[in-house]
Amino acid sequence: MLSIQGGAAFAKTLFPTLGTAGTSAVRVTLAAAVLMLVFRPALHRLTWAQWRAILPYGAALGLMNLAFYESLRLLPLGLAVTLEFVGPLLLALALSRRPLDVAWVALAGLGIVLISPIGGGGAANVPLLGIVLALAAGGMWALYILAGGAVGRRVPGTTGVVAGMIVAALIILPFGVAQAGPALLTPHALLLGLGVAVLSSALPYTLEMRALRAIPARIFGVMMSVEPALAALSGLLFLGERLTAVQWAAMACVIAASAGINLTGKAGAHSEPEPVN
Repeated sequence: MLSIQGGAAFAKTLFPTLGTAGTSAVRVTLAAAVLMLVFRPALHRLTWAQWRAILPYGAALGLMNLAFYESLRLLPLGLAVTLEFVGPLLLALALSRRPLDVAWVALAGLGIVLISPIGGGGAANVPLLGIVLALAAGGMWALYILAGGAVGRRVPGTTGVVAGMIVAALIILPFGVAQAGPALLTPHALLLGLGVAVLSSALPYTLEMRALRAIPARIFGVMMSVEPALAALSGLLFLGERLTAVQWAAMACVIAASAGINLTGKAGAHSEPEPVN
């Protein structure tokens, strides 16, 4: 989580040079290249049935990255990550249908209200478009989890993940080229983009896979629930982004809801590795 959120804070510093789409394109493309070199997947052996599972997985991954970085242009890092968590929470509710999980989602809803312009406490300065983009990224995250389950069942090993990252890169690249143009190929942009790719994708993906082999998925999900707080701390330390007391309270609501739904609902709905933020 420290690697992911540090990478997200680092990526935000590239926005003035490459824009959000350009930064997302460099990050995902270089992450795909790194994963290709590390895992050397046999893509030529994939069947069309396997590609039918990989394509929506990669599309969700790419659009999730793009929407999240667009939300970072308008929101502090901690708030963007908090809102993004709503997608997996709603997915967990849909998969669980336990009455207690409705209460957890209602608590997360309270957090969203506190973040929104009607929540007060300085939140009136939060752009509505940023909120919508962060929630859209959360929706893509939920689709990514569902599609990732299909990929995991049909494609062995890490091949499906690497192939999905390549699909995501192909989806994002046209947006990045349209926004940043030749700036994408400058040595400075490529070097910084490689740092973002390693911090936000390659390193945390490897660590998460090892963690999931060592601890139960539900415990993994509970621990991941504190990610909005770590995102807020990264935003404060690296970007100087300060949140109001009401916004911290909103974040606490979402963290409590995420931890609660992992403890009381079905394991796995919110426990997939998250290679984005």
